[in-house]
Amino acid sequence: MSVLSGKNILLGVTAGIAAYKTAYLVRHFIKKGANVQVVMTPASKDFITPLTLSTLSKNPVFSTFFDKEDESGLWHSHVDMGLWADLMVIAPATANTMSKMVKGNADNLLMATYLSAKCPVFFAPAMDLDMFKHPSTQLNIDELKSYGNIFIPPASGELASGLYGEGRMAEPEDIVAFIEDYLIKNAPLYGKKVMITAGPTYEAIDPVRFIGNHSSGKMGFALANEAAKLGAEVILITGPTALVTVNPSIKRTDVTSADDMYQAVHQNFNDSDIAIFAAAVADYKPKTVAGQKIKKKDTVLNIDLEPTQDILASAGAIKKQQFLVGFALETNDELKNAQGKLKRKNLDLIVLNSLRDKGAGFKSDTNKITLIDRGGEVREFSLKSKDEVATDIFNVILEKTDA
Repeated sequence: MSVLSGKNILLGVTAGIAAYKTAYLVRHFIKKGANVQVVMTPASKDFITPLTLSTLSKNPVFSTFFDKEDESGLWHSHVDMGLWADLMVIAPATANTMSKMVKGNADNLLMATYLSAKCPVFFAPAMDLDMFKHPSTQLNIDELKSYGNIFIPPASGELASGLYGEGRMAEPEDIVAFIEDYLIKNAPLYGKKVMITAGPTYEAIDPVRFIGNHSSGKMGFALANEAAKLGAEVILITGPTALVTVNPSIKRTDVTSADDMYQAVHQNFNDSDIAIFAAAVADYKPKTVAGQKIKKKDTVLNIDLEPTQDILASAGAIKKQQFLVGFALETNDELKNAQGKLKRKNLDLIVLNSLRDKGAGFKSDTNKITLIDRGGEVREFSLKSKDEVATDIFNVILEKTDA
């Protein structure tokens, strides 16, 4: 999964021959899972049609403040688009447009939108060699960088004039890679290692049967995806589940039993900055495991059980710099039991689920949580998708760790 997945990208297209490349740029953004809204300068439509870009982006393309032929008088709000965007990309950025950006000349919809944007703005210049090298262009680039805009350097190569040199707009795939790299390196958890446990454990009775639970692993996997989006290196230790990981920043270790998970956790815990224990680990396991399948009989089958190792408590006992997060699934005296678990296991934060809350618990795509920190602060959240819950949890973690 790309760091661009789910991002709202505002693509500004200006009047340069490199505008034809924006068709490929839109496709790359869409393939990364982004939502793309294109805003064109009126003159850029001489180089590529709005129909092409609207078809590829699956959104209408805007180039004027309102459509004179639309009797409804619908306004294309530059303010709304500026607020909608998670990031803005101006490509190609011509010498003329960069000059307007520096001066704040809002003579078209794209420039007005740029001035309204509250998100990171990337610009990819495209022009002939001498225009790019001109002192005024270089001063404008420096000025835009001083405003906080992010410069995507042009490439060297054959130019539209027939000259060879610097000034070609970076290739679409290179623009996307540049933005991904920038977002990851500037993400709040870049350089941090986050360990997450997920799913159930299976405790063998014989080669066929086991003691387990209904955990699907969805909450742990949502947390892993969120941590990766925030730039972390993620160690995901998961019990048996059908879920898959797609983000290359997630290193997955599959385990079966509580003992397996204990070993995997302690191989990674000391190097972790944040550890989240979302797995539903079995509390008991059979004392002995039959070597062959136990045959069915008419008599009662008794299985002696013994406690599994308490993985979370063992981590809490040795933690140093780690921010430690546990989960508590309760059916009664929820808050009291969760607060007791937080203290006993030396946690920094505990995520409370109640099976009495509709839509929460195992297998569901939603969850309803209460977060309790070691200072006693209690925060209740409404029922949300597990992806949204993961975002809420990490927002609190980032707040508590000043990451």
